[in-house]
Amino acid sequence: MNVANAKGLAFTIWDPTGNITALVEDEVAVEWQPEVAAQIMRKHPEVEQVGFLHMGDHDADAELRMAGGEFCGNASISAAALYLLRSGVACDDTQEVLLKVSGTHDLIHVLMHSDGDGSYDSRILMPRELAIECRRFSFDGLNGALSLVRMEGISHIVIEPESVFFGLLDERSSAERAVRAWCEELSADGLGLMFLEGQGSERRLTPLVYVPKSGTVFWENSCASGSSAVGMCLAARTGATIKVSLDEPGGTLCVTSNPATGQTWLEGHVSFRQLATL
Repeated sequence: MNVANAKGLAFTIWDPTGNITALVEDEVAVEWQPEVAAQIMRKHPEVEQVGFLHMGDHDADAELRMAGGEFCGNASISAAALYLLRSGVACDDTQEVLLKVSGTHDLIHVLMHSDGDGSYDSRILMPRELAIECRRFSFDGLNGALSLVRMEGISHIVIEPESVFFGLLDERSSAERAVRAWCEELSADGLGLMFLEGQGSERRLTPLVYVPKSGTVFWENSCASGSSAVGMCLAARTGATIKVSLDEPGGTLCVTSNPATGQTWLEGHVSFRQLATL
């Protein structure tokens, strides 16, 4: 399928903690996926990202490719829910779904438990970070060091109130220019700016995410990979396991990150919203 005959294309829309995600199951050529995704987002402005899902892979239960080829944790949770829906699994007990996801070589393990009516509680084992580093950035005359978490398929910068860049949270057009510029500087597949406030085990997070190949920049209602990056960053600072609850515009995501094992688990919720067509 290409853009010319995309009219009538069916897809499902999911709500993983407010990070509204559309999943397309029909075959769409990779080169047409960004434009098909753009059409979906124009028709449904609440949709923040679009993934293309193929069921029944040899090594995994399903394969998910994001429109920009990036990795996305919330879309992975949504894909696991759709797989269970299509498989007719009741999910009275916790079910594990294995996914191949763009932007990472590792299989993604998602644990799902049904709440009924197309809603699921989920735990996802996030891909391990490639590196956590302190790096200096410059923008509009400002210069300062920030924590950068490099991941397969996407990277994230954690910005805290003491940073000279934290004011970008209130200057959103400038923040959107900054995330584009820094993504190009880092040659990243995607880049998030994670504005983190608070102390201790309960904090507030405001995510801004840019994906160059799909041309999207969103102040997301929640960001699974960005939340995980925050957990990884905090755990690396202390050298001990961190469990943090992040209050985001769309709801709460909980992250547990263990620097000794390299495992980071993210807990969230996903619900089915609607079946739609172009």
